[in-house]
Formats: sequence, structure tokens, C-alpha cells
Amino acid sequence: MRIDVVTIFPEMFTGPFGASITKRAVDKGILDIHLTNFRDFSFDKHHHVDDSPFGGGAGMVLKPEPMYRAVRDVLAQSQAYDGRRRVLIMDPSGATFTQAKAKELASYEQLVFICGHYEGFDARIYDLADEAISIGDYVLTGGELPAMVIVDAVSRMLPGVLGDEESAPTDSFYDGLLGFPQYTRPREFEGKVVPDVLISGDHAKIRAWRREQALLATKKHRPDLLAKAELSEKERAWLDAQ
Repeated sequence: MRIDVVTIFPEMFTGPFGASITKRAVDKGILDIHLTNFRDFSFDKHHHVDDSPFGGGAGMVLKPEPMYRAVRDVLAQSQAYDGRRRVLIMDPSGATFTQAKAKELASYEQLVFICGHYEGFDARIYDLADEAISIGDYVLTGGELPAMVIVDAVSRMLPGVLGDEESAPTDSFYDGLLGFPQYTRPREFEGKVVPDVLISGDHAKIRAWRREQALLATKKHRPDLLAKAELSEKERAWLDAQ
């Protein structure tokens, strides 16, 4: 998958994209990451990319010309991905990012992230994107951090990225539920003992226990998720009785 990030702070991505799973995916050739500084596409000698808003008000607004030139340059350089790409603008007006969206985005071969800063985008910039995405109802300095979050979540869905291919399906939210509790050695620690079922060797019982624990954790901590989760009638009846 090709990842393009259009930002005025490409240096912010050096650390997150240069370590851990994302770096491993790049090293394996699964991810091909490109950073484009849209300041390089400004018109004036001072490389301005923002200006004061029409109508007055606080802050500065990102100008449309540099962003249009930058995004169009990215698309021109990656024409091989026409029809298999998604252009995303990081913006609080978008739908909240979810695991389901991560799975959907993983089906594309190129993702282009438009990252804003300052007080926001000139409204005409939104026409460049296929959709806007938010990672939550809170204020951030810019779209760089949301882009990092989405790249990390999407890359985990790509074959070969994780060392253990069974890791992703056991993550919280993968199937709409929170994850089940995990344990490792020692079996007993400060009086707390690992459940017997996990060392029973009976994989069917282990799977059943983990499913039940995931259901219970979701009911306790995020009951709102259960309304959309794919549960059998038996599971819903069992949950109601807990």
C-alpha cells in the first residue's frame, strides 16, 4: 500500500513511521510512505500557506492554492493507483474513525492524507478529498497526529505486517467488542492466579472463555458497542442474564 501525507510538518512523522510495526511494514515493502510539504507549493517568496479569514475572526486559514497544487502533484505522481485510492482530509467534521473504517481503508492500494493546521481549511480544499475523518471529539493542533493513528490502525490490517497473523483478530474492536483479558508467566503473582481454563489445553473451551470475557468486558466498560456487535441470540440471552 502506498501512503501519501500532505503536511507542512513532515518531520513530525519521522519518529512514529521510523519505529515499531510501521517501520517493519516499510522495511518489508508492504508500506510505501511519501511525505509532501505543501509549503513547497506556495506561490510567494515567503512560502505563505495561510491567510486571514474573509469576514474577520481570529487565527489564520489555509489557502487553497498550495494545497491544490500539492495534492494534484501527489496524484499525478501516483497515476498507477487511479481508481484504487482514497483521499482523506483530517477534520473534526468527518465521521469518527473506527475499526470498521480501518478494515475498509485497508482494501485500497493508496491512501492520501490531507493534514491541516492553524484555524482550519479554506472551504474549497474539502473538494480535494473523498471524505473527512475525525479521530474524536477533542481539539488537536493539526491533522498530523490523526493521520499517524489511522496509518497505524490500517497497516495492522495488511497481510504480513504483524509478526503473528492471529494478533489482529484478537485486538479490541476488531469484531466490535473489547478484547479479552490476557495472561502470561508466572501463573501466580501476588495471590492472583491465571484462570485454569487457559492452561487446560482445551482450545475449544479457551475460545469459548475468551468470547465470554470479551462480551463481559464490553458490557461493563462499553455497553454502547453491543448494539452494533454481531451476537447470536444465545449470546445476547447469556449477556442479559449476567
